[in-house]
Amino acid sequence: MELLPDAGTLHGWFDASLPPVLLVQPGDSVRIGCLDSGWSTGPWDGVGDLADRPRHLAWEPGTGHALTGPVAVAGARPGQVLAVRVDGVVPGGFGTTYCGLRDTALNRRLRVLDVPTVLRWTIDGDTATDQDGHTVTTRPFLGVLGVPPAGPGRHSTVPPRWHGGNLDCRELVASSTLYLPVTVPGALLSVGDGHAAQGDGEVSGTAIECPVTADLTLDLLPDLHGLPVTTPVASTPAGWVTMGVADDLDEATAIALDAMLDLMAVLHGVDRSHALALASMLVDLRVTQVVNQVVGVHAVLPPGRLR
Repeated sequence: MELLPDAGTLHGWFDASLPPVLLVQPGDSVRIGCLDSGWSTGPWDGVGDLADRPRHLAWEPGTGHALTGPVAVAGARPGQVLAVRVDGVVPGGFGTTYCGLRDTALNRRLRVLDVPTVLRWTIDGDTATDQDGHTVTTRPFLGVLGVPPAGPGRHSTVPPRWHGGNLDCRELVASSTLYLPVTVPGALLSVGDGHAAQGDGEVSGTAIECPVTADLTLDLLPDLHGLPVTTPVASTPAGWVTMGVADDLDEATAIALDAMLDLMAVLHGVDRSHALALASMLVDLRVTQVVNQVVGVHAVLPPGRLR
């Protein structure tokens, strides 16, 4: 099955009333094409205003990330867990990184508003090269994977939520499985915001924003190792990852660690205090992103550290 980004599948918000564009059975795989986050249909040539870059006709001023979907999973109901296995993510041939174009507290603090920068990348396999000849190694992933809030109306794509969305977690590369709580019947997964490469934090506000083609396998679980999923959790090549999003880093840290302790307790047969003592030696805390209205922290338990 394949979904292409077109007028019938593209949207720039989460909304539980959006009709699904595809219905899959648990265990089915789907190939999903995504525009870059800014709805671009091709690379910006650097001439004129960035706002005048070529955009898909489905784009409307004021909408958020270009998302493809929603995809409904047959039988999904609130309280279950949606498992999204990332089988592959292939970036398109171009990408863009912006810095200093938004008047934010961080940009003011770092004094970049007077010298805004746009990097235009050419992507060729595992290498991206900007207009000045700088190169980075690509590590593509989807920035947005999420299901809508249960409440009515349109909801912004910008802030990540406990049920996914704009997570911007760089560990969600191929061979990862993301576990999200099902919030509405059918789950209604939407994805987008392809990143060819990003550091933890996404500190300029953008990664290498690019179109991608993602191969995903969707499944349903009653729970995760007997646990309810109340925040995004993932099994990744880097290890188990638990995510926290909140208004400040302290609370995001507590949410991520709370989920990690629950997971360690069931996987390794220890109580929470024992798990926290072990986590102090074995778990890495990372700042997921600091640029999306709320902030994110993810806790990582690398494979093989605890036996």
